[in-house]
Amino acid sequence: MTLPATIKAASLAALAAVAALALAGCQKTNPAPVDAGVCFQAVFLKDGGVKFNKLSEHEATIENCAASLEGMRVRFAALGGAEEIVGAYQGNYIFLLKTGIFRSDSLTGARYPMLVRIGGGQLAQPGAVPQNLPQQAQ
Repeated sequence: MTLPATIKAASLAALAAVAALALAGCQKTNPAPVDAGVCFQAVFLKDGGVKFNKLSEHEATIENCAASLEGMRVRFAALGGAEEIVGAYQGNYIFLLKTGIFRSDSLTGARYPMLVRIGGGQLAQPGAVPQNLPQQAQ
């Protein structure tokens, strides 16, 4: 590669990086509220935004908030409402899904399991319930 071609390639790479940053800045991020000890239910709006309804205060941990959200989910499901609910606690999103309860730093980020559903809809920590092992031949 000659020197002018190298400069041209570097200029194109820099232009592409600036364009990518500009596009990333246009996306809605919808950060979760960071209020200490407050548990929120997230409601998704038609315009793509998120409204946060205060569910409870003085929650000591994200697990307590998840339990409050699970109680709300069970009551809603009994009335024919939503089976899946999204909440927020101190800057984290909480997802109550059919497979369990997950947390994430953002709506679209990686989700990490907090609790998984076992028989009868009960919740347990991942790995806390031993799996049935196949019996060994004797």
